[in-house]
Amino acid sequence: MDGEVVALDESGRVSFNLLQHHRSKAQALVFYAFDVLIHRGRSVLKVPLYFRREVLRRIFEDVKAAPIGLSENIEATPTDMIRVAKEFGFEGIIAKRKDSLYESGKRTGAWVKYKVNRGQEFVIGGYTPGNPFDALIVGYYEDDSLLYAAKVRNGFVPSVRREMARQFKGLELDTCPFANLPEKKRTRWALSKEEMENCVWLKPELVAQIEFTEWTPDGHLRHSKFVGLREDDKVAREVVREG
Repeated sequence: MDGEVVALDESGRVSFNLLQHHRSKAQALVFYAFDVLIHRGRSVLKVPLYFRREVLRRIFEDVKAAPIGLSENIEATPTDMIRVAKEFGFEGIIAKRKDSLYESGKRTGAWVKYKVNRGQEFVIGGYTPGNPFDALIVGYYEDDSLLYAAKVRNGFVPSVRREMARQFKGLELDTCPFANLPEKKRTRWALSKEEMENCVWLKPELVAQIEFTEWTPDGHLRHSKFVGLREDDKVAREVVREG
């Protein structure tokens, strides 16, 4: 079964931040199922989505547990869907053709992901020291080069900082992995040669979800915020600039 665990806040809204950082404060954790891969020992990957959804509906007729929910089919215009997603603070929208097959790892155009908030995945290539660190140094790939994008200081609580520091162990590098550093132009978001002397560099393997307001003309993130660490579902070399 394919689905996702979400955390609901006091108002019943989905909160990715609660799920990542303050799970104990969430009012409810719910697993929402939106597809089925195997039913009664038989694969249904090669049958259309509308059939798999019917199978899923029948499964949920017998499921009464409160922490489990079924992602419902919604008939609405794209404009209405985007408006509702923004109103409720959703990360985005995923639209699927009714006749689409389940093709793991393939981009066929039958499934479309639309992000409502400005944000994307970035590769962690280092950090500035602190307690246990002050800011993440993140970037994205352009061809084979890792390019610096931002120093991310916001979005952390002490427990998350400690967990992140544990993730860094064994990934330390002697040299900077970013191809566009040091930067000559001094701006609020730049990383100078002097600052780099205090940085700790990491093998570019960890991927973080970062929110931000916009890209600056120099290719930096304005008002960036750490949302969560992407685990197992995103390969670092696949992270590119999305907007």
